[in-house]
Amino acid sequence: MKLNMGMVDRVIRILLAIVIAILYFTNVMQGTVALILGVVAVVMLLTGVISFCPLYALLGLSTRPGEEPAAPKP
Repeated sequence: MKLNMGMVDRVIRILLAIVIAILYFTNVMQGTVALILGVVAVVMLLTGVISFCPLYALLGLSTRPGEEPAAPKP
């Protein structure tokens, strides 16, 4: 697993996950929207913490400074 996320990308993902969690726990969001955004928040938090985004890897993208993006896998 090659790291493919830069610091700004990681911070934005983690902050968005925190905002979604706050909205959920203060009952601003409920129902299906809360479940879908909750799953999205967990994914954003995990990818932000481990600095690896599987979608970026699949598309051959990287936001890490000083690294060339890898070619997408066929």
